[in-house]
Amino acid sequence: MNCYSGIAVSHWYVVNLLPFRMKKLLFFILLSVIVSCSEKKSDNGRTPILEVEGKFLYKDETDKIIPPNSTVIDSADIADRYIKKWATEVLMYENAKRNIDNLDEINKLADEYRQSLIIHAYEQALVAERLDPKISEKEAKNFYEEFKTHLTLEDNLIKGMLLIVPVGAPQMEAVKEWVRKGDTKSLEKIEKYSLQNAISYDYFMNKWTPFTEITKKAPFVTENTSGFVLNTRFAEVSDSINSYLLHISKAIAAGDTEPYDYAKERITTTLLNRKKSDFIITFEKNVYNDALKKGNIKFYKKK
Repeated sequence: MNCYSGIAVSHWYVVNLLPFRMKKLLFFILLSVIVSCSEKKSDNGRTPILEVEGKFLYKDETDKIIPPNSTVIDSADIADRYIKKWATEVLMYENAKRNIDNLDEINKLADEYRQSLIIHAYEQALVAERLDPKISEKEAKNFYEEFKTHLTLEDNLIKGMLLIVPVGAPQMEAVKEWVRKGDTKSLEKIEKYSLQNAISYDYFMNKWTPFTEITKKAPFVTENTSGFVLNTRFAEVSDSINSYLLHISKAIAAGDTEPYDYAKERITTTLLNRKKSDFIITFEKNVYNDALKKGNIKFYKKK
């Protein structure tokens, strides 16, 4: 019997009968005693502190979970909870192995899952190492032209800008006119003005933006949203805190075909995933054919 066998997992209840602070201090003392005893019988340089069902918990494992600069009480509490959890999991696992009838089937499923994880990790490494991730503009446009009838907008898209200012902000009439025009000179004035007076300034003249993204920031409410974005160039709405000024330079209604520059990112992702899939399929075929040539696959005739 080793020197820590008398402090087995079944005896931890003695510690739990003590007051909290004393329990934690005593636990830490017991842990130190266990470690000092077990250091005489280390396993490949590792010091065991607990044995349950023939499995060992080592000191370096508990050391890793204790944050630096922890107090003695905190360290003891963390180690106590970790040890109990570890011991409980070992006991539950061993009990399960003894009482489950279909253990062989579970082991088979576990082996298959582990094999799948390893293969997937290997495939991802191959893709990262050997596959060119670039999708050309020509590839993306060809895909768009072929499938654009299936690329239907679910939301209204707009290009423009949204300026949010506090109610009572200075020069409001001039600011409204700048936003209404939306020309180069007006944009310069808006940018300078927004630095000191705006709550936020979103410029999306060159980027299609779903109108629902705008309504998350500004309370533009309309029964006919498509009609609103198609027929509005300037809109203003206020609440008790802010004024919201919207300029719409271009719009496409929900139900129409997605514009290429809006669909391009999804198209590129789709083509890249297809490229990865084709690469893996080709690689697997080559692995199989090479194994056949080398005689690593042998077929036996049925009797």
